[in-house]
Amino acid sequence: MNDAQTNRIKSLTYDYPDRIPVGVSILPAAWMRHREALDEIVARHPSLFGSQRPGDRDYDAVGGTYVSGEHVDVWGCVWSNLHEGMESIVTFHPVPTRADVRALQMPAEDAGLPHGFMYLRLADLRGFEALMLDFAEEPPELQTLIDTVLGYNLRQARIRLKELPEPSQIVYFGDDLGMQTGLPIHPHKWRKYLKPCYMQLYQPFRRAGHYVYMHSDGHIAEIIPDLVDCGVNVVNPQVRANGLETLAAVCKGVVCVDLDLDRQLFPFCSPQEIDDHVRAAVEALGAPEGGLWLKAEIGFDVPLENVEAICNALEKYRDYF
Repeated sequence: MNDAQTNRIKSLTYDYPDRIPVGVSILPAAWMRHREALDEIVARHPSLFGSQRPGDRDYDAVGGTYVSGEHVDVWGCVWSNLHEGMESIVTFHPVPTRADVRALQMPAEDAGLPHGFMYLRLADLRGFEALMLDFAEEPPELQTLIDTVLGYNLRQARIRLKELPEPSQIVYFGDDLGMQTGLPIHPHKWRKYLKPCYMQLYQPFRRAGHYVYMHSDGHIAEIIPDLVDCGVNVVNPQVRANGLETLAAVCKGVVCVDLDLDRQLFPFCSPQEIDDHVRAAVEALGAPEGGLWLKAEIGFDVPLENVEAICNALEKYRDYF
């Protein structure tokens, strides 16, 4: 286990990490736009990005659903992309009627547990409005749909568990459960229909001695305690959708937070505002014993001076304690 991984585990177990774990991810579209200028910033921050060799990077490299055009997944959902280097969206939902739900079979192909493996998979299959009607009316087809997707995911989870190389791994999951200002369904219905799914998926990893990390965009504050019940050790919420004070009240001292810093702020603010934002997050959620990581995602619309400011702030405040 490398030093960075050891430090993350110290933080999520509240065992006084050497520093706050931090990370920066850069979307392919940002590389395609800024190219060498962005590479120069990355080279100035080896503690965040590792050592870099000039000329090694292909600025136009892009794969999967980040490629423009249409992509069909193993469930038959069609993903469409008009912007090379950005993520696709689902534009064809293969299970539009409840009769289709009754006929749905899980795929034979094992495609793992990609982002959006459970709740978002339901919406990808049915379409958002149809799924919301299902949750409102609670027909038997809703549980049939959930059971089919869950059965497939449990198969993928068993495969992943067998492939883990050693004990005490951090296992990463991602499923966007929230919207900008709230959950798409009432927390009571989330607990009735979806909490049992995450419980069944995460508990085998916990029993095997691993740690569960869950990313979720959107407002999820009301169900973070439920995710902890399911076995989540590190939750990755968005600060703007949930609010810093709310996250501190719900999470501090209870579950480690890998805070998704404000992507909706980065394109429009000043470098000083970025410094203030990172400091406020550390003061609200951090502690010497741990419980906080910080994450920044760089989109193509973030000015280069703000990319530099993000890197500087993370390097500065990771040693706050």
